[in-house]
Amino acid sequence: MIKKGLFLLLSLFIAINLQADFNAGKKLFEEKCASCHKEYVSFKKLKENFFKRNNTLLNLTIPTENMLAWAIMESSKRIGDPEDPEIQLMEIEEYLKSYLENPDINDSICDRHVLKYYVKKEPIIITEEESTLLAQYFMGYKSNRLKNYPNLKKSLADNPDEEKILSKAINEGKQLIVFATAKSCYFCKKMKKEVLSLKDVKDEINEDYIFIEIDVDLVKLPFGLDKKFKGMTPTFFVLNQDGILLNTYPGAWVKDDFLLILKENL
Repeated sequence: MIKKGLFLLLSLFIAINLQADFNAGKKLFEEKCASCHKEYVSFKKLKENFFKRNNTLLNLTIPTENMLAWAIMESSKRIGDPEDPEIQLMEIEEYLKSYLENPDINDSICDRHVLKYYVKKEPIIITEEESTLLAQYFMGYKSNRLKNYPNLKKSLADNPDEEKILSKAINEGKQLIVFATAKSCYFCKKMKKEVLSLKDVKDEINEDYIFIEIDVDLVKLPFGLDKKFKGMTPTFFVLNQDGILLNTYPGAWVKDDFLLILKENL
C-alpha cells in the first residue's frame, strides 16, 4: 500500500512538472512566436485554403501553431521517435535551435505543397533553455488541446435545436441571425469587441432577432446553412421565422453598417 501511494505521488509530481514545462513553453511561444504564427486553425479549413483556394482564404505566409506542432510530431517528416520521448525531446530541441538560427526552406519539415506560399524567415537566436521549452510545448500541444477542447469534431449532438429556435422566433415575433465565427478569426474577435458588445447594438438585436453564434470549427451550421457558407468568418445569415434564408453578409462590419443590416431585414 505504501509503495502504491509513493508511486501515485511520483506520477502526480511528474505530471505537475510536465504541465509546468508545457505552460512555460506556451508562454515563451506567445511572447516570441505568436506575433507571426497564427493561433489554431482547423485542418479542414487549412486544406481548403491551400488545396482548393490557393491560399486566398487565409493568406498565410507562415505556418499556424497547430501546423508547426503537427509537422514536428505527426507528419511524414516528424522529428524523433515518439516511442522514445527523451531522445525525441533532444532531437526537437536541436532542430528548433538550428533551424531558427539558420532558416532554410530546403530544411523545412512543413508540407512541400504549402512552402511556396511562405516568405523567407529571418534568423532568430534562442538559448538552450528556450529550445527545450519550445520542444516541450510542441510535444504536449495535441494532448493539451484535446483536454481543453474535447469536442473538436463536428457532432450533430452539439447542434442547436432548430425546432425550439423556430418555435421561440414565432412566439416572440422575431427573425433569426446566425453568426458564423471561429476562435482563430481575428476579425470576429474585433467585431465582437467593437460592435456586438455595444449596448445599443445588443438592444437592437434583442428587440427583433434571435442571435445564434456558431463556431464553425466545432459545430455544424443550422438550417442547412453549410450549403450556403463560403468559408469566410465572420459571416452573418439572416433568416425568417420559418428558417428560410433572407440575406447573407460575409465579413466584418462597423457599427453603423451593421445597424443598417438589422433594419433592412425587418
